[in-house]
Amino acid sequence: MSEDVNPFESMQEQIDDAAAYLDIAPGMLARLKHPERVLETTLAVELDDGSVETFQAYRSQFNGDRGPYKGGVRYHPGVNRDEVKALSGWMVYKCAAVDIPFGGGKGGIAIDPADYSAAELERVTRAYTEELRPLIGTDRDIPAPDVNTGQREMNWMKDTYESLEHTTEPGVVTGKAVESGGSEGRVEATGRSVSLVAREAFAYRGGDVADATVAVQGYGNAGWVAANLLGEMGATVVAVSDSSGAIHDPEGLEPEAVKRHKRDTGSVAGFEGTDTWTNRDLLTADVDLLVPAALENAVDADIAADVSAAIIVEAANGPLTPDADAVLEGEDVLVVPDILANAGGVTVSYFEWVQNRQRFGWTEQRVVDELERVITDAFDELVETFEARGLSTFREAMYVVALERVRRAAEQSGVWP
Repeated sequence: MSEDVNPFESMQEQIDDAAAYLDIAPGMLARLKHPERVLETTLAVELDDGSVETFQAYRSQFNGDRGPYKGGVRYHPGVNRDEVKALSGWMVYKCAAVDIPFGGGKGGIAIDPADYSAAELERVTRAYTEELRPLIGTDRDIPAPDVNTGQREMNWMKDTYESLEHTTEPGVVTGKAVESGGSEGRVEATGRSVSLVAREAFAYRGGDVADATVAVQGYGNAGWVAANLLGEMGATVVAVSDSSGAIHDPEGLEPEAVKRHKRDTGSVAGFEGTDTWTNRDLLTADVDLLVPAALENAVDADIAADVSAAIIVEAANGPLTPDADAVLEGEDVLVVPDILANAGGVTVSYFEWVQNRQRFGWTEQRVVDELERVITDAFDELVETFEARGLSTFREAMYVVALERVRRAAEQSGVWP
C-alpha cells in the first residue's frame, strides 16, 4: 500500500488519460479537473468530560454542471483537503458514468469515531452540519454516508438542517433510515453493484462468477454485502480482511457468519477455522476475483506486480494507484473501475432523493430491479466504448463515457460572466 500517492493527482491523471481520446479545449479540461469550491472549517466540540476538542472538517463541491452536488461524508483520521477534492471529483464522473443527474461533492472530518462516545459523535455531526448549512439542500448539495458513517449520522444531519431551517426537507441527505425518509435497498446498494459488475465482467471474459474464488479487502458495509451477494451467486469467498488483518479458508467462508463474528468481536481476526493472513497476502492471493473495498491507494505498483487475480472490481474509491494500473494492464488483468463498480450507492441515493421529492416510497424489489438496469446498461456502454475506440483499459473507457457527458453539460451551460 502506498500512502505517498496523492489521490487528487491520481484522479486528475485518470481524467487526462480519458481526455486524450476526446476533443476538449485546454481551458475546459482544466475546469473539469478542479473543484469549484472547498470548505475547510474547524469544529469546536464539547466532549463528555466538559473539555473542548477541535476537528478539521471539509466539504468539496467539484462540479455541478449535471445537477446538484452529491457525495458522502467520511469520518476517518486520514481525512484531508486533497482526499476530499479527489473523492468529490470521482463522484462527478461516477454519477456521469451511470447517467444520473447529479454533480459531485464529498466531505469528511478528521476523526477516529472509535475514540468517541455516541453523544460526542452526535455533537460533532451537528456542528459539522451547521457549518454546511449554507451549502447543502435538496437542489444544491446532498450529503450521504461514507467511511465510518451511516444511517445514524445522516438522521442527525437531516434533523439539524431541518431544525435550523424550520422546515421539513428529507431530501437534504440520503442514506437515512427508512423510517426517516430513507430508501429500501440503500444499505446493500454499493455491495450489490459490485456483485453485478463482477457477474458482467466474468461473462465478458467468457466465464461464470459462480465458478470464481474471491478475496475481499475491507469488510465494512460494501465489502461484506459484496461478499454475501457473490456467495449467493455461487462464488466461493476464500479470504476477507479488515483493519485488524486478514483471514483465509480455502474451503470457503460463510460471509454472514464472518459478519456476526466481526460485530461481536470488533474484527474478522480469529474467526474459527481460518488461517491468519496479512493484507498483502490477501491482495496477492491466488483467486479469480479481487475486491478491494477499503481505502484509496491500497494497491500500488509493488503489490500489483504480485497480484494473481484475473479480475479486480473496485468497491473502494481509488484503491489502485496509476502505477498499479499500468502494471496490471501489462498482465492482462481486467479492472472494473470504481466509478462504475461502486456506483450502486449513489444510484440508490438518487432513487431515495426522487422518492423524497415525490413523497412516495418504492418497494425494495423496484429498487433492486432499477439498480440492476442502471448498472448493466452502464457496463454495456463501457464495453461498447472500450471496443469501438480500441482503448487499453476499462477505466479509460468508463472515463471517456463520463467525461464526455460532463463536457457536454459544461459547454451547454457556458461560461458566465
